[in-house]
Amino acid sequence: MSLQVEDPRSAETPAPLKRHDSLFGDAEKVSDSKHHGSQVSWMRTLSLAFQSVGIIYGDIGTSPLYVYSSTFPDGIKDRDDLLGVLSLILYTLIIIPMLKYVFIVLYANDNGDGGTFALYSLISRYAKIRLIPDQQVEDAAVSNYHIEAPSSQLKRAQWLKQKLESSKAAKIVLFTLTILGTSMVIGDGTLTPAISVLSAVSGIREKAPSLTQTQVVLISVAILFMLFSVQRFGTDKVGYTFAPVISVWFLLIAGIGMYNLVVHDVGVLRAFNPMYIVQYFIRNGKSGWVSLGGIILCVTGTEGMFADLGHFNIRAVQLSFNGILFPSVALCYIGQAAYLRKFPDNVANTFYRSIPAPMFWPTFIVAILAAIIASQAMLSGAFAILSKALSLGCMPRVRVIHTSHKYEGQVYIPEVNFLMGLASIVVTVAFRTTTSIGHAYGICVVTTFAITTHLMTVVMLLIWKKHVIFIMLFYVVFGSIELIYLSSILSKFIEGGYLPICFALVVMSLMAAWHYVQVKRYWYELDHIVPTSEMTMLLEKNEVRRIPGVGLLYTELVQGIPPVFPRLIQKIPSVHSIFMFMSIKHLPISRVVPTERFIFRQVGPREHRMFRCVARYGYSDTLEEPKEFAAFLVDRLKMFIQEESAFALAQDEEESGGAAGEEEKQLIDREVERGM
Repeated sequence: MSLQVEDPRSAETPAPLKRHDSLFGDAEKVSDSKHHGSQVSWMRTLSLAFQSVGIIYGDIGTSPLYVYSSTFPDGIKDRDDLLGVLSLILYTLIIIPMLKYVFIVLYANDNGDGGTFALYSLISRYAKIRLIPDQQVEDAAVSNYHIEAPSSQLKRAQWLKQKLESSKAAKIVLFTLTILGTSMVIGDGTLTPAISVLSAVSGIREKAPSLTQTQVVLISVAILFMLFSVQRFGTDKVGYTFAPVISVWFLLIAGIGMYNLVVHDVGVLRAFNPMYIVQYFIRNGKSGWVSLGGIILCVTGTEGMFADLGHFNIRAVQLSFNGILFPSVALCYIGQAAYLRKFPDNVANTFYRSIPAPMFWPTFIVAILAAIIASQAMLSGAFAILSKALSLGCMPRVRVIHTSHKYEGQVYIPEVNFLMGLASIVVTVAFRTTTSIGHAYGICVVTTFAITTHLMTVVMLLIWKKHVIFIMLFYVVFGSIELIYLSSILSKFIEGGYLPICFALVVMSLMAAWHYVQVKRYWYELDHIVPTSEMTMLLEKNEVRRIPGVGLLYTELVQGIPPVFPRLIQKIPSVHSIFMFMSIKHLPISRVVPTERFIFRQVGPREHRMFRCVARYGYSDTLEEPKEFAAFLVDRLKMFIQEESAFALAQDEEESGGAAGEEEKQLIDREVERGM
């Protein structure tokens, strides 16, 4: 940014220079470049749609490996039950991933980013619901922060906004829902490798029946060990193979499904009639309701479509889901149902037994690769979500390693990787079968769905301002379906459902406790802010020396002088020639453009050369390296001084304002060379 100020002494009508009285916004407004808009060309959209196949559909695409075996753990009692279950699978795929996520939820993105944190951040910008009160007027000037305020004519949105801002309980509930959803996604990232790899490896027993289940488990554990061991290298070099491998997988399962449909029983197409669902529940009663816990596994990984939206756009995801994923998995499930109508005794390993003999080994190899890719996608998503939780003050400070210089958002957290890998291996060894793991897996899936439904309802009321009938339909239809599925899964609590609940409680407790401490610390500093006059008196004492260099004092406060500063002066009666109170603040948006990163303010008299600086980041931003950060900080500080000097000159406060500004900038350069 360059600032050109006309000399008021040479102009007839000098233009007034606007002054920022609190913190200086050091960047001009720039146009917002959204990743999810409709401005992307169709060629780019097609490319993104193809790439999305390998990133976000691995989990839901490998579900046919274990859905029927999880739905019929005790075998098929009536062949017509297959029509009811197939109908449930098809309409679950249509209602939850397609209607809810692809055509509704994807539009509730935060400047292109999706996921639970994105919804929470979106709500945070319309209503002050964050428990740490660090909002500033300058935040609204950030490009990606700009939003259309709720209309004053819509009393419902205004009423809800006031209630959310005035109710501490409402703030806590929204925050709790957010970290619960995050905990469940982490649980999903732990269970996905276990169930995907184990179900894929189990197919080898079709060609090697002498292998025991224990040996299958050991092979799965070896693959899991390798999977978690290579996480530190990232997927930069092999990520380009994900989309082709998953695309081949979809072609294979669609082709095998079509083969089974034609060869075994075309009549299963009657399952598109929802009456078979009614007949299924009438015929089976409670056991039919319990079987929903297996059916819901057909939509595992759906939340990933929303969480990974930042890498693609809405149109690309809609195109890939409706054009590739849904036809492929639907044909696969239809083909398996046709096969089971003829061979109901093979339900324990439906997928592999329904494969034509010449296609078995190619399909087995691709299934292993697809399971690994599905696991990798969930792990990458879990790391990214935890990185966002870390930036929002919900997790202890851990080392976040960026595994790619080319692709933003690819991160690796060593401690988390170790714990998730250990948990995934323990689950595989302890549960041994995909049916048992499925009891735990389903709870993570449905709980995340339910949380998204509740947060989406708030978005519709507060931000979208939709008609109340539309909102009620959304909440009642999707909420009731998810509640029915959740009640079914909870019936398996003793048989494995307790695992994700206990896991979520542990992760939630950690996140809540850490955030609580952060809030309490912030409020303490806020209640004990040191007045500027007191700081000035401290610096004017003879025993306080100004030493060469640039000093930074980190504080959570975005305004005011922290209470630790007087204590520091008492212990070490010296201050650097240039001194800054530095805050790192995470805004409730996905990204802050670098030119809008810093805001400054002069603290005390100008001759003291003390400043307040706030460095602002979005929850998806990565922190710069120390040297890069320092260079950028100094550059922006000099621009701030130039602005202040220009303001003084324009207001004719001092004739030598421009010269003084140049002298200060030169002084900064000298002090930086002495040390920072």
